[in-house]
Amino acid sequence: MTAAFEIQRAALADVVAIPVTPFAEDGTVDQDAHRALLRRLLDGGVRILTPNGNTGEFYALSPQERQLVTESTLDEAGARAAILVGVGHDVPTAIASARHARDRGAHMVMVHQPVHPYVSQGGWVDYHRAIAEAVPDLGVVPYIRNAQLPGARLAELADHCPNVIGVKYAVPDAARFAAFARDAGLERFVWVAGLAEPYAPSYFSAGATGFTSGLVNVAPAVSLNMIEALRSGDYPGAMKVWEQIRRFEELRAENGSANNVTIVKEALASLGLCRRDVRPPSKPLPESERPEVAAIAAGWSI
Repeated sequence: MTAAFEIQRAALADVVAIPVTPFAEDGTVDQDAHRALLRRLLDGGVRILTPNGNTGEFYALSPQERQLVTESTLDEAGARAAILVGVGHDVPTAIASARHARDRGAHMVMVHQPVHPYVSQGGWVDYHRAIAEAVPDLGVVPYIRNAQLPGARLAELADHCPNVIGVKYAVPDAARFAAFARDAGLERFVWVAGLAEPYAPSYFSAGATGFTSGLVNVAPAVSLNMIEALRSGDYPGAMKVWEQIRRFEELRAENGSANNVTIVKEALASLGLCRRDVRPPSKPLPESERPEVAAIAAGWSI
């Protein structure tokens, strides 16, 4: 393990913020609002950002927009934060995105789950291996949402690609996560709870040391309060934060997470920080449902 990879591993053990991608009235990426939101995260104490994550509407962005988001994030963050760039789609597209991120100064990439109706275990390894081997100097973090994938397959991938240094695990089953992490190698990877604050306490108890967050866009201090409690082993304190964010996250999770990004952008809009616009297949929140989100956001110490 190189010294650079050790630095990146340490960076992953934190609140891994997934910034939104705000849109202007004409539907394009609102670059000014995007940079302002990034500065707000950085000023709020966030130290690792994932441009082109799911909360950033990765799958609704064009290749040119994904490059723009990557470049803006790297430029705005400078040395203030580690940048974990989301890449995915077909293998050539993912490799091109990873190389673009590397050439622009990123040190890590997160590989989105393969979008394909038929994913074999060996094919999962091959997909990630092709990407990781194309950028051996970058830390690589697979995003795992497949409950059928055994930990031994991740270990196999890392045997071929030592730059696979962390895992964003997003299967909603804490017992499965505990087993998967131990089968893959608990100390071999940095484990990031990929289902954000609601699952962070249970996943930390099983070995995670970081968690992803979309809520952090709205209230950075709330997310940072949770990780500080978890780091110190103060699970009652972490659960107090859990209770504080519970309803917000329940709204995001309703109907198969249909409004996952919508709720975050609605909260930001209620605070005057960006427009509420999301792209299909997401949809803005109906006007009748907006006051509850605004009340939650207003109730946090922001």
